[in-house]
Amino acid sequence: MDTRAWRNPYHDYDGSPAFTQALFDSHGKLTSEFAQRLSSKISELLAVMENGLKSADPRDCTSYTGWAGIALLYLHLHNVFKDPSLLQKALDYVNHSLKCLTRRHDVTFLCGDAGPLAIAAVVYHRLQRVQETDECINRLLQFHQNVVKGAGGLPDELLYGRMGYLYSLVFVNQQLGQDRIPLQYIQQISEAVLVSGEHLSRKFRVQNHSPLMYEWYQEQYVGAAHGLAGIFYYLMQAFGVPQYLVDALQCGEVVWHCGLLKKGYGLCHGAAGNAYAFLALYRQTQDPKHLYRACMFADWCMNYGKHGCRTPDTPFSLFEGMAGTIYFLADLLQPMKARFPAFEV
Repeated sequence: MDTRAWRNPYHDYDGSPAFTQALFDSHGKLTSEFAQRLSSKISELLAVMENGLKSADPRDCTSYTGWAGIALLYLHLHNVFKDPSLLQKALDYVNHSLKCLTRRHDVTFLCGDAGPLAIAAVVYHRLQRVQETDECINRLLQFHQNVVKGAGGLPDELLYGRMGYLYSLVFVNQQLGQDRIPLQYIQQISEAVLVSGEHLSRKFRVQNHSPLMYEWYQEQYVGAAHGLAGIFYYLMQAFGVPQYLVDALQCGEVVWHCGLLKKGYGLCHGAAGNAYAFLALYRQTQDPKHLYRACMFADWCMNYGKHGCRTPDTPFSLFEGMAGTIYFLADLLQPMKARFPAFEV
Protein backbone atom coordinates (compact mmCIF):
# COMPACT_ATOMS: atom_id res chain seq x y z
CA MET A 1 0.00 0.00 0.00
CA ASP A 2 1.22 3.50 -0.78
CA THR A 3 2.68 4.96 2.40
CA ARG A 4 1.15 8.32 1.46
CA ALA A 5 -2.43 7.08 1.76
CA TRP A 6 -4.62 5.26 4.22
CA ARG A 7 -6.30 2.02 3.22
CA ASN A 8 -9.77 2.82 1.93
CA PRO A 9 -12.14 1.32 4.55
CA TYR A 10 -15.33 1.72 2.49
CA HIS A 11 -17.06 -0.98 0.49
CA ASP A 12 -17.15 -0.04 -3.19
CA TYR A 13 -20.40 0.41 -5.07
CA ASP A 14 -21.61 -2.83 -6.69
CA GLY A 15 -24.75 -1.60 -8.39
CA SER A 16 -27.07 -2.48 -5.54
CA PRO A 17 -29.60 0.22 -4.52
CA ALA A 18 -28.79 -0.63 -0.91
CA PHE A 19 -25.49 1.21 -1.30
CA THR A 20 -27.08 4.51 -2.25
CA GLN A 21 -30.61 4.62 -0.83
CA ALA A 22 -29.51 6.48 2.29
CA LEU A 23 -27.45 8.93 0.22
CA PHE A 24 -29.28 9.92 -2.97
CA ASP A 25 -32.10 8.87 -5.28
CA SER A 26 -31.97 7.57 -8.84
CA HIS A 27 -31.67 11.13 -10.18
CA GLY A 28 -28.69 11.99 -7.98
CA LYS A 29 -30.70 14.14 -5.56
CA LEU A 30 -29.32 13.79 -2.06
CA THR A 31 -31.65 12.44 0.59
CA SER A 32 -32.81 15.00 3.12
CA GLU A 33 -31.05 13.05 5.88
CA PHE A 34 -27.67 13.01 4.15
CA ALA A 35 -28.02 16.64 3.04
CA GLN A 36 -28.81 17.62 6.62
CA ARG A 37 -25.76 15.71 7.84
CA LEU A 38 -23.59 17.62 5.39
CA SER A 39 -25.13 20.96 6.37
CA SER A 40 -24.68 20.27 10.07
CA LYS A 41 -21.04 19.32 9.61
CA ILE A 42 -20.46 22.45 7.52
CA SER A 43 -21.79 24.59 10.37
CA GLU A 44 -19.70 22.72 12.91
CA LEU A 45 -16.49 23.02 10.90
CA LEU A 46 -17.14 26.70 10.15
CA ALA A 47 -17.17 27.42 13.87
CA VAL A 48 -13.87 25.59 14.33
CA MET A 49 -12.38 27.37 11.32
CA GLU A 50 -13.45 30.81 12.51
CA ASN A 51 -11.83 30.20 15.87
CA GLY A 52 -8.66 28.93 14.24
CA LEU A 53 -8.41 31.91 11.91
CA LYS A 54 -7.82 34.16 14.91
CA SER A 55 -4.20 33.01 14.81
CA ALA A 56 -3.81 33.04 10.99
CA ASP A 57 -1.23 35.21 9.25
CA PRO A 58 -2.81 38.68 9.04
CA ARG A 59 -0.66 39.57 6.01
CA ASP A 60 -1.60 36.64 3.76
CA CYS A 61 -4.02 38.04 1.20
CA THR A 62 -3.99 35.06 -1.15
CA SER A 63 -6.72 32.70 -2.23
CA TYR A 64 -4.46 29.71 -1.64
CA THR A 65 -3.66 30.08 2.06
CA GLY A 66 -4.98 33.51 3.01
CA TRP A 67 -7.98 35.76 3.50
CA ALA A 68 -9.17 35.82 -0.11
CA GLY A 69 -9.59 32.06 0.04
CA ILE A 70 -11.87 32.38 3.06
CA ALA A 71 -13.82 35.07 1.20
CA LEU A 72 -14.18 32.67 -1.75
CA LEU A 73 -15.46 29.97 0.61
CA TYR A 74 -18.16 32.27 1.99
CA LEU A 75 -19.07 33.43 -1.52
CA HIS A 76 -19.52 29.77 -2.43
CA LEU A 77 -21.60 29.09 0.68
CA HIS A 78 -23.80 32.05 -0.24
CA ASN A 79 -24.31 30.51 -3.68
CA VAL A 80 -25.39 27.23 -2.08
CA PHE A 81 -27.45 28.38 0.93
CA LYS A 82 -28.61 31.88 -0.22
CA ASP A 83 -28.08 33.27 3.29
CA PRO A 84 -27.28 37.03 3.10
CA SER A 85 -25.10 36.80 6.21
CA LEU A 86 -22.71 34.55 4.30
CA LEU A 87 -22.23 37.24 1.66
CA GLN A 88 -21.48 39.72 4.43
CA LYS A 89 -18.81 37.35 5.76
CA ALA A 90 -17.34 37.17 2.25
CA LEU A 91 -17.23 40.95 2.18
CA ASP A 92 -15.47 41.14 5.55
CA TYR A 93 -12.76 38.72 4.49
CA VAL A 94 -12.23 40.12 1.03
CA ASN A 95 -11.86 43.62 2.49
CA HIS A 96 -9.19 42.21 4.78
CA SER A 97 -7.39 40.69 1.81
CA LEU A 98 -7.47 43.96 -0.14
CA LYS A 99 -5.66 45.69 2.71
CA CYS A 100 -2.64 43.40 2.43
CA LEU A 101 -2.10 42.90 -1.31
CA THR A 102 1.44 41.87 -2.20
CA ARG A 103 1.97 44.69 -4.73
CA ARG A 104 4.71 42.56 -6.25
CA HIS A 105 4.77 40.56 -9.47
CA ASP A 106 2.45 37.89 -8.07
CA VAL A 107 -0.49 38.20 -10.43
CA THR A 108 -2.36 34.90 -10.23
CA PHE A 109 -5.73 33.94 -8.79
CA LEU A 110 -4.34 31.55 -6.20
CA CYS A 111 -1.05 33.10 -5.11
CA GLY A 112 -1.17 36.74 -6.15
CA ASP A 113 -3.14 39.97 -6.14
CA ALA A 114 -5.40 39.01 -9.03
CA GLY A 115 -7.35 36.55 -6.89
CA PRO A 116 -8.38 38.99 -4.15
CA LEU A 117 -9.29 41.62 -6.75
CA ALA A 118 -11.39 39.18 -8.80
CA ILE A 119 -13.18 37.83 -5.73
CA ALA A 120 -13.77 41.35 -4.42
CA ALA A 121 -15.26 42.39 -7.76
CA VAL A 122 -17.77 39.54 -7.54
CA VAL A 123 -18.65 40.21 -3.90
CA TYR A 124 -19.17 43.93 -4.56
CA HIS A 125 -21.25 43.07 -7.63
CA ARG A 126 -23.53 40.83 -5.56
CA LEU A 127 -23.98 43.71 -3.14
CA GLN A 128 -24.73 46.10 -6.04
CA ARG A 129 -21.75 48.30 -5.19
CA VAL A 130 -21.02 49.30 -8.76
CA GLN A 131 -18.17 51.75 -8.19
CA GLU A 132 -16.15 49.33 -6.08
CA THR A 133 -16.78 46.53 -8.57
CA ASP A 134 -15.43 48.71 -11.39
CA GLU A 135 -12.42 49.76 -9.34
CA CYS A 136 -11.43 46.15 -8.66
CA ILE A 137 -11.80 45.17 -12.31
CA ASN A 138 -9.74 48.18 -13.44
CA ARG A 139 -7.00 47.28 -10.97
CA LEU A 140 -7.12 43.68 -12.18
CA LEU A 141 -6.69 44.75 -15.79
CA GLN A 142 -3.69 46.90 -14.93
CA PHE A 143 -1.66 43.69 -14.74
CA HIS A 144 -2.61 42.69 -18.26
CA GLN A 145 0.21 44.09 -20.38
CA ASN A 146 2.93 42.81 -18.07
CA VAL A 147 1.29 39.38 -18.04
CA VAL A 148 1.15 39.27 -21.85
CA LYS A 149 4.81 40.34 -22.05
CA GLY A 150 5.86 37.84 -19.38
CA ALA A 151 7.54 40.66 -17.46
CA GLY A 152 9.95 39.64 -14.73
CA GLY A 153 10.27 36.11 -16.07
CA LEU A 154 6.61 35.34 -15.44
CA PRO A 155 5.98 31.65 -16.22
CA ASP A 156 2.93 30.25 -18.01
CA GLU A 157 1.56 27.91 -15.36
CA LEU A 158 -1.53 28.04 -13.19
CA LEU A 159 -0.17 28.61 -9.70
CA TYR A 160 2.26 31.46 -10.35
CA GLY A 161 1.97 32.30 -14.04
CA ARG A 162 -0.09 33.57 -16.94
CA MET A 163 -2.77 30.90 -16.69
CA GLY A 164 -3.41 31.86 -13.08
CA TYR A 165 -4.07 35.43 -14.20
CA LEU A 166 -6.22 34.17 -17.06
CA TYR A 167 -8.37 32.24 -14.59
CA SER A 168 -9.00 35.49 -12.70
CA LEU A 169 -10.46 37.06 -15.85
CA VAL A 170 -12.54 33.97 -16.64
CA PHE A 171 -13.83 33.90 -13.05
CA VAL A 172 -15.05 37.49 -13.30
CA ASN A 173 -16.79 36.81 -16.60
CA GLN A 174 -18.46 33.68 -15.26
CA GLN A 175 -19.84 35.56 -12.28
CA LEU A 176 -20.64 38.96 -13.82
CA GLY A 177 -21.31 38.16 -17.47
CA GLN A 178 -19.20 36.99 -20.39
CA ASP A 179 -18.49 40.48 -21.73
CA ARG A 180 -17.41 42.08 -18.43
CA ILE A 181 -13.78 41.41 -19.31
CA PRO A 182 -13.43 42.01 -23.07
CA LEU A 183 -12.55 38.88 -25.02
CA GLN A 184 -9.40 40.48 -26.43
CA TYR A 185 -7.76 40.40 -23.00
CA ILE A 186 -8.31 36.65 -22.73
CA GLN A 187 -7.23 36.03 -26.33
CA GLN A 188 -3.97 37.95 -25.93
CA ILE A 189 -2.94 35.92 -22.90
CA SER A 190 -3.91 32.64 -24.56
CA GLU A 191 -1.87 33.53 -27.64
CA ALA A 192 1.14 34.47 -25.50
CA VAL A 193 0.96 31.11 -23.71
CA LEU A 194 0.77 29.26 -27.05
CA VAL A 195 3.79 31.12 -28.42
CA SER A 196 5.74 30.38 -25.25
CA GLY A 197 4.82 26.69 -25.39
CA GLU A 198 5.85 26.38 -29.03
CA HIS A 199 9.16 28.08 -28.30
CA LEU A 200 10.00 25.73 -25.43
CA SER A 201 8.93 22.68 -27.43
CA ARG A 202 11.48 23.62 -30.10
CA LYS A 203 14.08 24.46 -27.46
CA PHE A 204 13.77 21.02 -25.86
CA ARG A 205 13.37 19.37 -29.30
CA VAL A 206 10.17 17.59 -28.32
CA GLN A 207 7.88 19.09 -30.97
CA ASN A 208 7.33 15.68 -32.55
CA HIS A 209 5.93 14.42 -29.24
CA SER A 210 4.37 17.58 -27.84
CA PRO A 211 3.88 20.75 -29.90
CA LEU A 212 3.76 22.70 -26.63
CA MET A 213 6.05 22.43 -23.61
CA TYR A 214 6.32 24.44 -20.42
CA GLU A 215 8.88 24.70 -17.66
CA TRP A 216 9.13 25.66 -14.02
CA TYR A 217 12.52 26.61 -12.60
CA GLN A 218 14.17 25.47 -15.84
CA GLU A 219 12.62 21.99 -15.65
CA GLN A 220 9.96 20.51 -17.91
CA TYR A 221 6.70 20.14 -15.99
CA VAL A 222 3.62 18.18 -17.07
CA GLY A 223 1.40 18.50 -13.97
CA ALA A 224 -1.65 20.68 -13.34
CA ALA A 225 -0.36 23.28 -10.89
CA HIS A 226 3.00 24.07 -12.50
CA GLY A 227 2.93 22.45 -15.90
CA LEU A 228 1.44 21.19 -19.11
CA ALA A 229 -1.77 19.59 -17.82
CA GLY A 230 -3.08 22.68 -16.08
CA ILE A 231 -2.28 24.88 -19.08
CA PHE A 232 -3.86 22.44 -21.54
CA TYR A 233 -7.02 22.41 -19.44
CA TYR A 234 -7.65 26.05 -20.30
CA LEU A 235 -6.30 26.06 -23.85
CA MET A 236 -8.17 22.96 -24.97
CA GLN A 237 -11.59 21.89 -23.71
CA ALA A 238 -11.99 18.51 -25.43
CA PHE A 239 -15.46 17.01 -25.52
CA GLY A 240 -16.76 13.75 -26.94
CA VAL A 241 -13.43 11.94 -27.33
CA PRO A 242 -14.06 8.47 -25.83
CA GLN A 243 -10.43 7.71 -25.03
CA TYR A 244 -10.16 10.67 -22.67
CA LEU A 245 -13.11 9.38 -20.67
CA VAL A 246 -11.61 5.88 -20.55
CA ASP A 247 -8.38 7.33 -19.20
CA ALA A 248 -10.27 9.47 -16.67
CA LEU A 249 -12.20 6.42 -15.42
CA GLN A 250 -8.94 4.55 -14.90
CA CYS A 251 -7.60 7.50 -12.92
CA GLY A 252 -10.78 7.39 -10.85
CA GLU A 253 -9.95 3.83 -9.82
CA VAL A 254 -6.57 4.96 -8.54
CA VAL A 255 -8.18 7.82 -6.60
CA TRP A 256 -10.67 5.43 -5.01
CA HIS A 257 -7.97 3.07 -3.81
CA CYS A 258 -5.24 5.60 -2.94
CA GLY A 259 -7.01 8.94 -2.48
CA LEU A 260 -7.46 9.08 1.30
CA LEU A 261 -4.16 10.81 1.82
CA LYS A 262 -2.28 10.97 5.09
CA LYS A 263 -1.57 14.64 4.45
CA GLY A 264 -5.12 15.45 5.43
CA TYR A 265 -8.60 16.42 4.30
CA GLY A 266 -7.92 19.48 2.16
CA LEU A 267 -8.02 20.42 -1.49
CA CYS A 268 -4.32 20.56 -2.27
CA HIS A 269 -3.05 17.28 -0.82
CA GLY A 270 -6.12 15.70 0.72
CA ALA A 271 -9.32 13.72 0.48
CA ALA A 272 -11.56 16.66 -0.41
CA GLY A 273 -9.48 17.60 -3.44
CA ASN A 274 -9.36 14.01 -4.63
CA ALA A 275 -13.13 13.64 -4.24
CA TYR A 276 -13.62 16.20 -7.00
CA ALA A 277 -12.37 13.54 -9.43
CA PHE A 278 -15.51 11.53 -8.65
CA LEU A 279 -17.76 14.55 -9.02
CA ALA A 280 -16.23 15.33 -12.42
CA LEU A 281 -16.76 11.72 -13.51
CA TYR A 282 -20.32 11.78 -12.25
CA ARG A 283 -21.10 14.89 -14.31
CA GLN A 284 -19.79 13.16 -17.41
CA THR A 285 -21.38 9.75 -16.90
CA GLN A 286 -24.25 10.08 -14.39
CA ASP A 287 -23.01 6.70 -13.11
CA PRO A 288 -24.09 6.52 -9.44
CA LYS A 289 -20.85 4.75 -8.59
CA HIS A 290 -18.95 8.02 -8.83
CA LEU A 291 -21.42 9.99 -6.72
CA TYR A 292 -21.37 7.17 -4.15
CA ARG A 293 -17.58 7.35 -4.04
CA ALA A 294 -17.71 11.13 -3.56
CA CYS A 295 -20.14 10.60 -0.68
CA MET A 296 -17.78 8.09 0.95
CA PHE A 297 -14.90 10.57 0.72
CA ALA A 298 -17.25 13.13 2.25
CA ASP A 299 -17.97 10.73 5.09
CA TRP A 300 -14.21 10.49 5.67
CA CYS A 301 -13.98 14.29 5.69
CA MET A 302 -16.90 14.58 8.10
CA ASN A 303 -14.79 12.62 10.56
CA TYR A 304 -12.25 15.42 10.36
CA GLY A 305 -9.28 14.92 12.66
CA LYS A 306 -10.06 11.34 13.68
CA HIS A 307 -7.69 9.48 11.36
CA GLY A 308 -4.26 10.68 12.47
CA CYS A 309 -3.64 12.80 9.37
CA ARG A 310 -0.92 15.42 9.37
CA THR A 311 -1.66 19.01 10.31
CA PRO A 312 -0.99 21.34 7.36
CA ASP A 313 1.07 24.52 7.61
CA THR A 314 -2.07 26.67 7.28
CA PRO A 315 -4.68 24.40 8.87
CA PHE A 316 -7.74 26.58 8.24
CA SER A 317 -6.97 27.90 4.75
CA LEU A 318 -8.82 27.16 1.52
CA PHE A 319 -6.27 24.99 -0.22
CA GLU A 320 -4.28 23.45 2.61
CA GLY A 321 -6.81 23.34 5.39
CA MET A 322 -10.33 23.11 6.73
CA ALA A 323 -11.87 25.80 4.52
CA GLY A 324 -11.29 23.63 1.46
CA THR A 325 -12.97 20.65 3.11
CA ILE A 326 -15.99 22.81 3.90
CA TYR A 327 -16.04 24.03 0.29
CA PHE A 328 -16.19 20.42 -0.94
CA LEU A 329 -18.93 19.39 1.49
CA ALA A 330 -21.03 22.34 0.31
CA ASP A 331 -20.38 21.46 -3.34
CA LEU A 332 -21.60 17.93 -2.72
CA LEU A 333 -25.02 19.35 -1.86
CA GLN A 334 -25.38 20.19 -5.58
CA PRO A 335 -23.18 17.59 -7.28
CA MET A 336 -23.99 18.49 -10.88
CA LYS A 337 -22.85 22.07 -10.24
CA ALA A 338 -19.73 21.15 -8.27
CA ARG A 339 -16.43 22.51 -9.58
CA PHE A 340 -12.94 22.33 -8.09
CA PRO A 341 -12.31 25.91 -6.94
CA ALA A 342 -9.88 28.09 -8.88
CA PHE A 343 -9.41 25.39 -11.51
CA GLU A 344 -12.50 23.88 -13.13
CA VAL A 345 -14.63 26.19 -15.27
